[in-house]
Amino acid sequence: MIILGIDPGYGTVGFGVIQSLGGNKITPIEYGVIQTPKEDSLPKRLCAIADSFDYIIDKYKPNAIAIEELFFQNNQKTAIAVAEARGATLLTVYKKCKNLYEYTPMQIKQALTGYGRAEKKQIQYMVKVLLKLDSIPKPDDAADALAVAITHAQVCKTSSLFGI
Repeated sequence: MIILGIDPGYGTVGFGVIQSLGGNKITPIEYGVIQTPKEDSLPKRLCAIADSFDYIIDKYKPNAIAIEELFFQNNQKTAIAVAEARGATLLTVYKKCKNLYEYTPMQIKQALTGYGRAEKKQIQYMVKVLLKLDSIPKPDDAADALAVAITHAQVCKTSSLFGI
């Protein structure tokens, strides 16, 4: 199964594509970020994000897409822009792949470390270990997106044990 993980944003959006081969076998295919220029208007940035996901999905043809749910932010202006970007991302990816799953930061931490309040460095380390990478993926948004994809692989593995 090919899984696309997404760490939503509007300035920098993380993506990670992995292949789950069953059991504990997962391999990285591609990861990185979509960056949009600060000087561009929000609609132009949203369009760039949507176009990038159209390309990524057409290239890797994921069987499932997993995206991180938003967490509370103090800056309302930033939170609204991130929510708008997440909405544009959801619409774009859902049109291409109906198998869309959402995970909270706590669920992601729990899936990767067994502890729902794990630190960011612990998550990044586990991404490196689970994917057998030489180093922690950079930037952080790419590592976060891979963590979301790994979470979905773990959920699928666990669900299959229970016949779900």
